[in-house]
Amino acid sequence: METEEIFKKMHSGEIYFENAETGSLQKKFNEILYDFNQVRPSDEKEKQQLMKQLFASVGEGVYIEQPLRANWGANTHLGNHVYANFNLTLVDDTRIEIGDNVMIGPNVTLAAGTHPLNPELRVKKAQYNLPVVIGENVWLGAGVIVLPGVTIGKNSVIGAGSVVTKDVPENVLAFGTPCVVQKTITE
Repeated sequence: METEEIFKKMHSGEIYFENAETGSLQKKFNEILYDFNQVRPSDEKEKQQLMKQLFASVGEGVYIEQPLRANWGANTHLGNHVYANFNLTLVDDTRIEIGDNVMIGPNVTLAAGTHPLNPELRVKKAQYNLPVVIGENVWLGAGVIVLPGVTIGKNSVIGAGSVVTKDVPENVLAFGTPCVVQKTITE
């Protein structure tokens, strides 16, 4: 299968199998990520330069605590004034979109990549991906896991330790495993 076709499938939700060329390209982004994680915390200029090389887009005022983990980095879009605490993990085999003014607690995982249930396909390293969207002004508490295909609406808060398995509407507090809306956030 040609590499171009694999990349199309990566972003379509179809099952695909990586090849040597896609693996090689992914390693280039992993090298940038490695460099990012080695920068002294006080060297914000270098961190910003590396984020611009790593991510698909980076807004103004983005701050990410080290260490950061990502499958690619290149499929993640960061809005303005995003803050991510240490150990953010981005399984960004397809698009992860993080809106403006999002706060991300420590040890959060945003997973856009997954594998089929069929054991014969898993043995062959099959994968498929569904995008993750985090709306503006969302707060993800410590240890939150967001699964493939989930959208979290703007202004919502996801409580610590939650596993978000389905979409969460705007302006709500949600938590639990699986994550469930608890109440609407009002003034």
